[in-house]
Amino acid sequence: MVARKVCVRGRVQGVFFRDACSREARLAGVTGWVRNEPDESVAAHFEGPPAAVEHMVAWCHEGPRHARVVEVLATETSPTGAVDFDVRM
Repeated sequence: MVARKVCVRGRVQGVFFRDACSREARLAGVTGWVRNEPDESVAAHFEGPPAAVEHMVAWCHEGPRHARVVEVLATETSPTGAVDFDVRM
């Protein structure tokens, strides 16, 4: 079990990034959360098997169809024991 904290910058709010991220995470078997930040970035916490978490970090580089990702910063963090994937406000 590994965990990554991710910050995604670009045109990532108002393009259903959080909803698409949540669907992709559930399909990948990843738990954690995703939320919009006041600076118009999107933050996420992914945890699960290493390959699944890396899949989600890679997914963030593209995001949903209307997103325009400029930068993805991913850092290793500790798993929290999350049991689901939540969209936070």
